[in-house]
Amino acid sequence: MKEGIHPKYQQATVRCNCGNTFETGSTKPEIHVEICSACHPFYTGQQKVTQARGRIDKFNRKYGVESK
Repeated sequence: MKEGIHPKYQQATVRCNCGNTFETGSTKPEIHVEICSACHPFYTGQQKVTQARGRIDKFNRKYGVESK
């Protein structure tokens, strides 16, 4: 490898809009992200719940079932 052409690799702090922070390796000292594994619906389990509710509501509308 050629010397002096690669950026310096260092420990970086990743900050999410939800307030979560964690350390990783990067060429930048700080990284700001909009969504992370602490607030993303796929990782928090909220995605499955909302999808199931949508299917149930669609079924109830289709067959005229009243929800209690």
